[in-house]
Amino acid sequence: MWQILKFLPRKWLSQMVGRLAHWRGPGWWNRLLIGTFAGFYRINLNEAEKSPWSYPSLGEFFVRRLKPGARPVASAAAVHCADSRIVQSGPIVDGWCVQAKGKKYSVRDLLVDPDWKDKFQDGFFATYYLCPTDYHRVHSPVTGLIRKVTYVPGDLWPVHPGALDAIEGLYLVNERVCIEMATDLGAVAVVFVGATNVGSIELSFDPLIKGNRGMSFVERKYDVPKEIQKGQELGLFRMGSTVVVLFSKEFRQRYSGTLRLGPVVKVNSALTMN
Repeated sequence: MWQILKFLPRKWLSQMVGRLAHWRGPGWWNRLLIGTFAGFYRINLNEAEKSPWSYPSLGEFFVRRLKPGARPVASAAAVHCADSRIVQSGPIVDGWCVQAKGKKYSVRDLLVDPDWKDKFQDGFFATYYLCPTDYHRVHSPVTGLIRKVTYVPGDLWPVHPGALDAIEGLYLVNERVCIEMATDLGAVAVVFVGATNVGSIELSFDPLIKGNRGMSFVERKYDVPKEIQKGQELGLFRMGSTVVVLFSKEFRQRYSGTLRLGPVVKVNSALTMN
């Protein structure tokens, strides 16, 4: 049924879904909607930072924070960035990552970065898919310095397995936000990929960058790099989507044989075994 979306205004529909989800209706309506949503997706309400009935809308419940200590940060060199399922992972070969069986995409085009080779040639990638049951805030997999953020406008196709199999270069077609960091493990990039019904991508450290708001291409290089700690919040999806994390050649050489790749993982759990 998702193929019907090719005939529909995907960005406008996604904005409308976002507005409806964040509509602050009467208390009884919010309780009914949040309760139905949480029950249908079997969400563990005990992990939420606040009572589910205290959120003013379904949208705010969707991006709820967790209780302190619900996702302790592992002592490993790198951790998983989200509650999610790892749908693809592996080496970056000749500048290409795997999207789905028989389909690949270019690192250069994903990041819109002509200098990608200096950072990620022969590196490693992992693709995290977030579904509605998941916690929807994304955290840093490593400690480092955020040097650059790139916002790339684009479409909002769905990113579920059926769409990945059907749409060539899907992650290059969709809207995305690319965060590039310098770390002791070499360069690391965390790429938020938008999707149908994603009301917005938001960054915790830079409120000027927001997805699905009609922005044109933006590249922000920070004169003073922003420090980020492993496990610290980077941003959020207003609805579910995908995160692609890219690591350097140095990371791959050191850890490729000792990675914990799920497929189902929790944010801040160990990615590396050291």
